[in-house]
Amino acid sequence: MNNNSKKDLLCFSHLRWDFVFQRPQHLMTRFAQIANVYFLEEPQFDCVGNPYLKIEKKTAGLWVCVPHLPADLGQQETVTAMSRLLESFFESRDCNQFIFWYYTPMALEFSGSLNPEIVVYDCMDELSAFQFAPPRIKYIEQQLLKKADVVFTGGASLYEAKKSSHQNIHAFPSSIDKAHFKAARTVLPQPADQASISGLKLGFYGVIDERFDKELIREISAKRPDWQIIVIGPVVKIDPATLPYADNIHYLGSKTYQQLPAYLSGWDLALIPFLLNDSTRFISPTKTPEYLAAGKPVVSSAIRDVVFPYAKLGLVSIGKDAETFITAIESELIKSADQRWLEEVDEFLSDKSWENTFASMLKLILAARQAAKPVVFISKPKLRVTKYNQTLGI
Repeated sequence: MNNNSKKDLLCFSHLRWDFVFQRPQHLMTRFAQIANVYFLEEPQFDCVGNPYLKIEKKTAGLWVCVPHLPADLGQQETVTAMSRLLESFFESRDCNQFIFWYYTPMALEFSGSLNPEIVVYDCMDELSAFQFAPPRIKYIEQQLLKKADVVFTGGASLYEAKKSSHQNIHAFPSSIDKAHFKAARTVLPQPADQASISGLKLGFYGVIDERFDKELIREISAKRPDWQIIVIGPVVKIDPATLPYADNIHYLGSKTYQQLPAYLSGWDLALIPFLLNDSTRFISPTKTPEYLAAGKPVVSSAIRDVVFPYAKLGLVSIGKDAETFITAIESELIKSADQRWLEEVDEFLSDKSWENTFASMLKLILAARQAAKPVVFISKPKLRVTKYNQTLGI
């Protein structure tokens, strides 16, 4: 039940809370300071018997909700089971007082009949272009866009692609926790699995999937065997056996968000080695500003949201193949000692923060809420959010 001092927010996510700490986690942890946040993951098909919803408190104001369904359910049976679990969830909660926040349009299949106070669609990726995307996702996204009160996009290129689809849509490119990553500019104790690697280190962290340019890494490794390539992150949707393996390529597995600065501090340069295909056409890699905040020179594939603005401002270099990547890496390696480059990085990042992104989103949500429904003044106390100079109350 509502505690009458906070709003409620239900976040429908295609990503698991403990998978990789990124945009949803940054925003939902901040919402949890002023609202009761329920983070609903996609189902796990692992239960015997009746479906159930496991709700676990992660931090103050934030609960992760994991549906557990039988393994043999078909698509429509899954939708029906999820609908029933959601109905059960709202038996003791007032849906009309909730903000529904969607990261996956597919959740509309089982939540579309409900009537929350406001609907937010934070379109962080073009999910229809990802490997194994449901064929019907584009149609369902169209329905979500009709229902949404406000839409955010995860980058400028995605905004350009979606801007004619909604009358209240706003671009919010990747942001950053600068203090967290700036720690990597100092010499930090090296984690044991990286400390044993000697030589010049080029690093990448992130999800290793169909976007990762395996052949590019293979060629750079072969052409420059004196360079050590560090790869951090989970391998998903691709066969690990297809990854390049060599004495100078080191797969260190998944690391926590808190561990990343320690690894970054030992790198000489950071890489964004993505293929240019449908799955990367609209991405805005969060790692770009994170690498820069850590004071690391960056060489990236020609991802549009990296080229504009980072490469155009001279903050990162772009490679098109192994040869141009190697040339760019050799050129960029001198930048870590270039104080003027670091000053330009800091100037560009000066107004980039998840705090600012959250505050701007909150302002737009409140405006959309006011436009959607008339304000009714009642005697219940409002929650003053002085940190963000906003009020989110009943």
